[in-house]
Amino acid sequence: MYALIDTCGKQYKVREGEIVFFEKLDQMEGSQVVFDKVVTLSDEESTQVGTPYIDGASVTGKVLTHGKDRKILVFKYKAKKNYRRMQGHRQAHTKVQIEKILTSAQS
Repeated sequence: MYALIDTCGKQYKVREGEIVFFEKLDQMEGSQVVFDKVVTLSDEESTQVGTPYIDGASVTGKVLTHGKDRKILVFKYKAKKNYRRMQGHRQAHTKVQIEKILTSAQS
């Protein structure tokens, strides 16, 4: 069984027991987080698609750690003008373990 959830302005495909990296969430490490914006639920037999979200469906997870991704370098220059700028960026993320996918029938 998998679910498509909408969080942090993006959509993520998650399964139970999976570890997923989201953009920084405002949750403490070790706390539970509930994602209630479920776009699609699918198992071996059927698929449910929300309009835009499935009522009563949710995904629960446990926040493991917070951290930063590797550094991405942004380099801008203009040819023949001696203009060069280098800038680095490290995106903050939250590591979450998906514990349970609840369908609307289970809620």
